[in-house]
Amino acid sequence: MTASSVHPLKSRAKILLSSVFGPYALDDEYGSRAANPMELYQNQVTRTQGVFSLRMFHRSFGLLLLQANIDAPCTLLDFPTLERFISEIRENEYDIIGISAIGPNIGKLKKMCALVREYLPRSTIVVGGHIANRKDLARHIDADHIVKGDGVRWLRGFLGEDQQTPIRHPMVYSGFGTRCLGISIPEPPGSTAAMLIPSVGCPLGCNFCSTSAMFGGKGKSINFYETGDELFAVMCQIETKLKVHSFFVMDENFLLQRKRALRLLELMQKHRKSWSLYLFSSARVLKSYSIDQLVGLGVSWVWMGLEGTDSPYAKLRNIDTRRLVKELQAHGIRVLGSTIIGQEYHTPENINRIIDDAVSHNTDFHQFMLYTPVPGTPLHEQHQKQGTLLTETEFSAADAHGQYRFNYRHPHIRDGQEGRFLLEAFNRDFKVNGPSLARLIDTTLKGWQCYKNHPDPRIRRRIAMEAQPLRTIYAGAIWAMNRWYQHDQTVGPKMKALLEKLYREFGFTAKMIAVLAGGLITFMLKREEKRLRRGWTYEPAMFYEKNSAALTLDQATARLATRAVRGRRGIVRRLPVVGTLSAMVFGPRN
Repeated sequence: MTASSVHPLKSRAKILLSSVFGPYALDDEYGSRAANPMELYQNQVTRTQGVFSLRMFHRSFGLLLLQANIDAPCTLLDFPTLERFISEIRENEYDIIGISAIGPNIGKLKKMCALVREYLPRSTIVVGGHIANRKDLARHIDADHIVKGDGVRWLRGFLGEDQQTPIRHPMVYSGFGTRCLGISIPEPPGSTAAMLIPSVGCPLGCNFCSTSAMFGGKGKSINFYETGDELFAVMCQIETKLKVHSFFVMDENFLLQRKRALRLLELMQKHRKSWSLYLFSSARVLKSYSIDQLVGLGVSWVWMGLEGTDSPYAKLRNIDTRRLVKELQAHGIRVLGSTIIGQEYHTPENINRIIDDAVSHNTDFHQFMLYTPVPGTPLHEQHQKQGTLLTETEFSAADAHGQYRFNYRHPHIRDGQEGRFLLEAFNRDFKVNGPSLARLIDTTLKGWQCYKNHPDPRIRRRIAMEAQPLRTIYAGAIWAMNRWYQHDQTVGPKMKALLEKLYREFGFTAKMIAVLAGGLITFMLKREEKRLRRGWTYEPAMFYEKNSAALTLDQATARLATRAVRGRRGIVRRLPVVGTLSAMVFGPRN
């Protein structure tokens, strides 16, 4: 960061950070798509599970991380409407406006940049997020800076702040607005896992991975916490602040850094922490740990790539993934498998075998995505060299989200077949294996039965916390599913058998609660089914948050705006505010 690239106001600059505007789950002129809602699970995992789909939202964690790690006054606007974004920049002065986006959001990003130029022409516009991987982005939007990679380091440098200051982790829950079975789930403090971001990027560098590409590609990553001791300390801070016992680990391959993970295990054992970890991992890295180590670490949820038996990726080579999934589930570790539809060797002739292979894993959840060359990735560069990418007049960037069509000419799959194959994968997994919620409950029960009498009280305590809903709300959910599927020859027997297992394990109390709760859930399912048939969609709530420096500035604004002086005639006169606040709080601006 050179002196010439530092903002003249440095840490006195007033900053607005914003995600792109909604609504999201509809087709509009700015690039929103009904097939690409803001919900991760409904979008890519439980897409065709209807009333049984897991509905929830996740915050813009990159923006939260930026806000937590600068000293300048910073306001965060997450999931605004277009009207709310306009009112914010029309009614407030900002020196820097940062906007985060992904590739399909380019229409919204272009609109937001134009609005900033209209209402705040002297503001500096900074753009980041996955869209920054796009090499020609500057030709499509009016922005002053496009930041790829470590945004915290860049923004600190732009503000003249110390780039080496240790990362301050944002205190935030991993999800909100959770809904399933037609019921909005209460979210009291501590009930939702906290977000934990140890590292960004992935050294494995799969050719399709946009996140890996954004942070340097194969062999590279950025560690915010290098050691297990550093990570343990921040987890204790989060535990105290948010009252949590579980963490969603936002790290592309957390267990790959073995020394850090095993040191964390040592500290958890020493301090008797019964934490649950939900994480991403490749199959090969998972296999390098013993089950005792995984259970000791509190690993209770794994998101794992299952690209197929013929996949060229080394992370799956010589790994029996079905056996691995079954072993993990036997120990109460829920598995979310991820399968790509449309790899180079996929054809209309072999796609059914590919889908059957994925479905046969019977993971608790299963993500299906189209093989998509995202700008900045080696896969995109490969197709660019081959001349197989579709132009944006042929295929809009707003549709290149992995749930609709290819943005290139596939060697074997043509004429929109990929969309039908993708839906078939979702449908087949649902019809064969049943609702993901039921699978999750089954795996949780297995974990309880395996470890309820474990000699280590730390592990018993964690398993008991995870299994607590089995005898109540989960029993009611399975009772309702048993009724729902009573005439289904494939899923019905599975629901009946699982309900009987819950009754055997938890006895008469579980039976009574199952009937009472199940009746209510059945009513809610029917109501949700009608709502979905009417075309109901789900949108995230908006968040408007300020860091301590921004709050200090606001307090000064309020004091100055209400301060009055008595003139010679005893008339109360309010003092002008414009141009004085920042100087009062932070010193002169020049």
